[in-house]
Amino acid sequence: MSAAGELAPYLVLILVGFLPTEVWRMLGLAVARGVDEESELVVWIRAIAIAVLAGVIAKLTLFPPGALADVAVAVRVGAVAIGLAVFLLARGSV
Repeated sequence: MSAAGELAPYLVLILVGFLPTEVWRMLGLAVARGVDEESELVVWIRAIAIAVLAGVIAKLTLFPPGALADVAVAVRVGAVAIGLAVFLLARGSV
């Protein structure tokens, strides 16, 4: 197989997976440049995003798909608790 043939999957991954999302990220940066971080709309959007993330974490912890279902519930809940504790000890900063 030629070098171009070996690189083809990576090129497809970049063209189909990376570039379409990167366009929206850059557009978001351009649009959000002058937005006040403490405005009511931004605070509300942030709260919705955090609630959705918490829901996804809860669903994955309590009703996991695939191989994660083989891990005991206590281990999954413990992992979330440890992650939360480290987050809080780091003063809410990742």
